[in-house]
Amino acid sequence: MKAVLLIGSPHGFESTSNSLGTYLLDKLQGGGYEWGKIHAQAVVHSQEKEAQMLAQVADSDLLVLAFPLFVDCLPAALVLALEKIAFYRKTAAKIKNTRVLAIVNNGFPDSSQNATAISICKQFAKETGYEWAGGLMLGAGQMINGAPLEKAPMMKNVKKALDLTAQNLLEGSTVPNEATELMAKSVMPKFLLTMFANMSWKSMAKPYGTQKKLRDRP
Repeated sequence: MKAVLLIGSPHGFESTSNSLGTYLLDKLQGGGYEWGKIHAQAVVHSQEKEAQMLAQVADSDLLVLAFPLFVDCLPAALVLALEKIAFYRKTAAKIKNTRVLAIVNNGFPDSSQNATAISICKQFAKETGYEWAGGLMLGAGQMINGAPLEKAPMMKNVKKALDLTAQNLLEGSTVPNEATELMAKSVMPKFLLTMFANMSWKSMAKPYGTQKKLRDRP
């Protein structure tokens, strides 16, 4: 069995999206999967890499989409990559019965902000003949900050959710409800997350002398 991780984050292989997807595929590798990674942003700027992506995806049994939430949607580079995949599948003489899974993270306390993006991925699967394997939604993805998931703090539920997902995929099933619920749980109390986020904003604004202007409006 072969799997492909399509990373939608502009940060590519140093992103939270990569951390989440890599953890899942490492678990699948233990069950006999071979897998590879593709950075969507690199693909849209190179015809050679686009051709490589299409060949790799066409030969896969599982396509994992991992990306951060951008304005309730997928990052533009990932949208373009999926459009190219959709066109290929609609014009190819023969296509594999491939499953697709989405893992979405955002910087908000609430994972539910990702619901629209998951629906878009599900519709993509429906319109291109993929088998929808399910979606996982994570809030406060910045807590991972591109680190290997094993080294990221407070990720017990996230790792368990991905472990359960891998187990189900290896058994030929889809993302279980328990995994969806575990991934959706807040990684820390919301008031703490908000406090740390505000501190981060002020820290980033300080070099520009704008830390007292963060509430300004046009």
